[in-house]
This record gives sequence, structure tokens and C-alpha cells, in this order.
Amino acid sequence: MLNRVCSVLMKLVVVSRLVVTATAAGCGSGGNPTGPSGGTTSATGGTISLGGMTVAVGGINGANGGTISSAGSTGTTALQGVFTPTGSMTTTRAEHTATLLRNGMVLFTGGLKNIQLALTSAEVYDPAAGTFTATGNMTVSRYNHAATLLPNGAALIVGGYDGSSNLLASAELYDPAAGTFTATGSMTVTRVRHTATLLPSGKVLIAGGYLILASAELYDPAAGTFTATGNMTVARQFHTATLLPDGRVLIAGGRDGSAEVYNPSAGTFTATGSMTVARAGHTATLLPNGKVLIVGGQQVASAGFLASAELFDPAAGTFAATGSMTVTRTNHTATLLPGGKVLVAGGDDSVSSMPLASAELYDPAAGTFTATGNMTVVRTTHTETLLSNGTVLTTGGFDVYNTLASAELYE
Repeated sequence: MLNRVCSVLMKLVVVSRLVVTATAAGCGSGGNPTGPSGGTTSATGGTISLGGMTVAVGGINGANGGTISSAGSTGTTALQGVFTPTGSMTTTRAEHTATLLRNGMVLFTGGLKNIQLALTSAEVYDPAAGTFTATGNMTVSRYNHAATLLPNGAALIVGGYDGSSNLLASAELYDPAAGTFTATGSMTVTRVRHTATLLPSGKVLIAGGYLILASAELYDPAAGTFTATGNMTVARQFHTATLLPDGRVLIAGGRDGSAEVYNPSAGTFTATGSMTVARAGHTATLLPNGKVLIVGGQQVASAGFLASAELFDPAAGTFAATGSMTVTRTNHTATLLPGGKVLVAGGDDSVSSMPLASAELYDPAAGTFTATGNMTVVRTTHTETLLSNGTVLTTGGFDVYNTLASAELYE
């Protein structure tokens, strides 16, 4: 693991998994950043993608967000969620994006293959068949990009690195009906590890990114163009962006413990309360009660990984600590389950200096994390997508040394 981490982290421009600097992690005290990720979960992440956002759809196994029973010869044992393998992707991928399409299929784009090879290819997962199928290629290779589902059903793919480690300003659109990608307008600047957030207006807010940018811009699907909007109060990368119930966007961390809120009506960013810890490479998840759960990541000052979590209250504009995870994590995923709990899975752990197979559930009612079933393999910089049937699809990422093609389902 140390050989891979040193190799990967000292090549921050090639594989930007580390959050602060190449010297902050891997070969010393250790440290990595996400996602969609997205970038995103998509937004990503996160949200419809924090670099890849995740949208809560449907329900499964009751209000507890995934409890099943396993009957044995000596009785019945309650299992708090399990991961089971499903079909593998057509190629290994890490630092890729996953986007839930309107037809229930999941689109996977780009990413890294075997650490240094950036991919142009894309594929779709069919939950009914449990299989992955290649679709049209992107116009350029990308990783550490962002993907966002637009109101018209198309997926917007933005920025990232190309196969030569060049930062990209270009963007393209995926048409699910045709299975093809088409170039659209380019951003005003190149961006990597930025956030992309779908606004209620149908426009997409693109903010920050490498090389530590304060600028932000809006993509207009009707015009196919990007236009600058107000700058953030702080330059950020490896931050999170979360659409709040009132239509504003919370931007948190990535450079320090500060946070700010974007007002789409005014096109401006305004500082809000600071986080309890300065974080980068964390996750942010909107809870059913309107608060935002911030989990893990790398502590900016010390480069150490975090197990702590906190909640942002939009009404008060403040952050408050909540229960901590069972282990430290960065490069993990966080997915809101139909029952209201949050599944946190995988990532890198500073204690073991290894990617993790473990997963845990955050219960908003109790404010605590509880271990759940482990993934079938260790994963970091993977993707997690809540499917329309309520199960969670986990794909790809790095194991100890390699990128992965395997996938599994949590229920």
C-alpha cells in the first residue's frame, strides 16, 4: 500500500487523490481527498452529484434504511445491511463519475485505468439485468471531472484531467436515447476537483477546483454556454457543494474550515458559520430534516484523516458536532438511504494506511454511527449510487494497488 500511495500521491497532478499537498500524505503522516464524485458526487457527486450527487428514490426494507433477516439452523440473526456482488464494469475505473439516469440506468464516465491511463470510454448499468454495457465514448478522456443530470434527461460532463494530465475547460452532453456524447460550450477556466450543482432554475453551478480557484460559473442548458457568476469568498478545491431546501447552495471546506452560501437569485456567495474542523475531501449529504451531514475527510492543518462528523443547520447558519465514525475515512462515499439513514462506505484510513472494505450507517435521530456489513473488497475513490429500487450500487475505485472493475449492491 505504501508503495502505491507514495507513487500516486507524489504525482498529485497525475492522480489528484491527495488533498492538501503531495508531502501531506502517503509517505509521511498520510492523507487523501473524492468523488463523484465528482466530481460529485457528481457532485457530483454528493446532492445530485458532489462531483456526483445521490438522489433518494423509493424505499427498501422498511424505515430503517436496510435491515434484513438471515435465518440459520440455530435461529434468526438480524443483519444491518449487506453487500453482494453484481456484474462487473467493462473496464477498471477509479476517479470516475456515476449518474442515475431518468430511465433507472446508471451512466459511468471516464476515470483512471491502472493509475495513469485516463479513459474516454463510458458504460451503463442495467439494474434489472445486473449488467454493464458499453455506450458511446466521450469526446475526450477525463478523470476527476464532474457529472450532473439535467432536467431534460441529458448528463452534463465537465472539466477534469485528460490523458496527458492537462486541466480541461471543455464540457459535453450525454444523450441517453442515442447513447452518444456531444461537445457543448466550454467553461471560462480549466477546473479539476470542482463541484457541479443543479439549481432549481435548471442551470448548473460550477465552483472552485484545482488550482485552488475562487471563481464560479453557471451552465445554461438552453444556450449551451457557461457564464461567470459571483466569486466565492475563499478559493477552494476538494470542497463540497450541497443544494439546500430553499434553493441556495452550501459550499464547505476544501482549503480551511470556512463555509459560504450561494444565492442563485443574487448570483452571490456569502460567508456563513465555519465548520468545527477544517476539512478537505469530506462528504456532504442533505438529510430529510434539511440539515447537512459533513463526514470525515482530511484535516487541512495536520493532513491527518478524520473520523469526526458535523451538522450544518441552514436556519441558524451554524455547524455543530455530531457522533464520530467508527474509523477515520477520506475518499469515501456517503449515500442517503430511503429510510433517512446515511450509508458511509470505503475510503482510505490513516490508521491502517489501507483502503477500507468497512461501511457504517449514520442515524440522524440518534446522531450516531453504527457498523454495517462490509463491502466484498476494499475500495477508495469509488462511486456509490442509490438506484430507483432502493439498493445502493458501488463501483470501481482503487484497491491496494490496482483500479477495480467489480461492483456490488447494498441492501
